[in-house]
Amino acid sequence: MLDVRLIRDQPDVVRRGLATKGGADLIPELIELDAERRRLVRESEDLKALRNKASEAIGQAKRRGEDASAEQARMREVGERIKTLDAELKSVDERLEALALQLPNLPHPSVPEGKNEDDNVEVRHWSEPRTFAFPPKPHEEVGAALGLDMERAARIAKARFAVLWGGMARLERALAQLMLDLHTREHGYTEIWVPHLVNGETMLKTGQLPKFEEQLFKTVEADEGRPLYLIPTSEVALTALHAGDMKGIYRQHQFDKVELVKLATPARAYEELESMVANAETVLKRLEIPFRVVERCTGDLGFSAAKGYDIEVWLPGQGRYREISSCSNYDAFGGRRADIRFRPDGGGRPEYCATLNGSGLAVGRTVMAVIENYQEADGSVTIPQALRPYMHGLTRLTPR
Repeated sequence: MLDVRLIRDQPDVVRRGLATKGGADLIPELIELDAERRRLVRESEDLKALRNKASEAIGQAKRRGEDASAEQARMREVGERIKTLDAELKSVDERLEALALQLPNLPHPSVPEGKNEDDNVEVRHWSEPRTFAFPPKPHEEVGAALGLDMERAARIAKARFAVLWGGMARLERALAQLMLDLHTREHGYTEIWVPHLVNGETMLKTGQLPKFEEQLFKTVEADEGRPLYLIPTSEVALTALHAGDMKGIYRQHQFDKVELVKLATPARAYEELESMVANAETVLKRLEIPFRVVERCTGDLGFSAAKGYDIEVWLPGQGRYREISSCSNYDAFGGRRADIRFRPDGGGRPEYCATLNGSGLAVGRTVMAVIENYQEADGSVTIPQALRPYMHGLTRLTPR
């Protein structure tokens, strides 16, 4: 969430920052509610101070045997007014929070301006695409003969699911294991297994609700009538672990990712973002698959992101680069929303953490990239050297 003090003190800066991300039209109402809230708080606190002072005076009068009934009657009226103010304050707080939850994060000043992904800026690219002696096919054509079964997946579930048979299933598992080993053994991440279903509060704290309510899968019935939501990414559960803690198959409904999540001080967050992108790049370098890194423009930044990069892998069957990882720094927006704080070295007041998230990588999309980049004219697919230790000696996938 954005700091309400920033909105109050620099509304024009916030409006400009949200111009391409949406939400700027909510600023006037939010400022008005914030002013109303502060007025209610002042009046309530003044009346409570008056009541405390009067209570002491009433007690002294009674001890002297004086009649204090008139003052007591006045204080009862004050008490009723305080109850009314507290009720109004609760209502204003709820409306203020509902508005604040709809505001996306401000882009960092270094983020290039733009309307959509067409305005993203290439930062670098690695390796050159392979030259094929035959017309390369898209992954769904190559994969169909190797064990990629979309037809039966649609029959037992619905479209945009996949069943993997034999070597294809092993390839997916091998890629996930390579990524886990790389990131935990060489890059310093901790491996964590999390629930795939979480409650609404968790989705709210990690920026999935209320904005993406209609796009989420959720249970119809749950404990005490509250639904559980299927997480769109493990970032949701991984980030929420620290909440309240001061210490073809390109787009699928179901897929695996090796997710990278970091908590950092805001001062180190952008350095950590660059490190996270480099960690994700290493996977494709080990697999020897060409890719490029683009910086997302203001119009293509996610709801919570202040700055972000996409890693796009080369797909010869499509003749284009496609996103395989997205790495973002949410800055203190993420920590404030989930109430994740740290105490600075040397003491001082707790501050909100920066939260960062990235894919390292999306496993299904990496399978797709391997199939297209390592396909052969006979329909087989060569297994990259980095994956062979995980494939039990298998060096090639051949049509079933």
